Amino acid sequence: MKSKMKRHYEMNTEKPEKMDNQHMLQLQGINLAPYMQLATALIGKARHAGGNMFRHQMDTMAVLIDYGYIDSVLLKASCIHDTIEDIPNFDESLIRTADDEGESVYQLVLEVTKKDGQDKKEYLRNIIDKGSQKAKVLKCADRISNMISLGFVTDPAFIERYCDETEYFILPIALEVDFNMYQELINLVITRRKYLEDSGYIDKKS
Repeated sequence: MKSKMKRHYEMNTEKPEKMDNQHMLQLQGINLAPYMQLATALIGKARHAGGNMFRHQMDTMAVLIDYGYIDSVLLKASCIHDTIEDIPNFDESLIRTADDEGESVYQLVLEVTKKDGQDKKEYLRNIIDKGSQKAKVLKCADRISNMISLGFVTDPAFIERYCDETEYFILPIALEVDFNMYQELINLVITRRKYLEDSGYIDKKS
């Protein structure tokens, strides 16, 4: 039996202080409008931390740009990464035909979309084991956005569960593809766990 070889990705270890002219010009050439338009269908989808899912799509894209990611497929997918999962009967052909990169964007969105009947642990484990580098980077940016929003959540059990999930599943992904995202996620988990301690939740639970 042949052993499966683990794929190795090149980890991003340097976060630019600001985008240089070459990258700004590259970013300027990316037409995100068709995907942002698709994402507006999420405006009515409320989030546990407040706001709505459309804002979360834009925030995830902003996290990627902040970390220096300007791959057009990755940014377009970040704009709509929750559409298939969160919009009932969403017409997936709208992504595939959005522009000449639509099919690639669609495939990336599918990688980070939880399938019907799939539990969260199985979904995240699949990204760890089989996800492409872009899928893993996108999932890390998605989780950074979610963890920041967690600062507005007052349900301690939800916060604890989300921190556990981040430690067990997301940190290994971040450690593989982007050390700076890994460090930010660790800091976010620490601040959320400190909130649980300061609020007395840990003492009450024990």
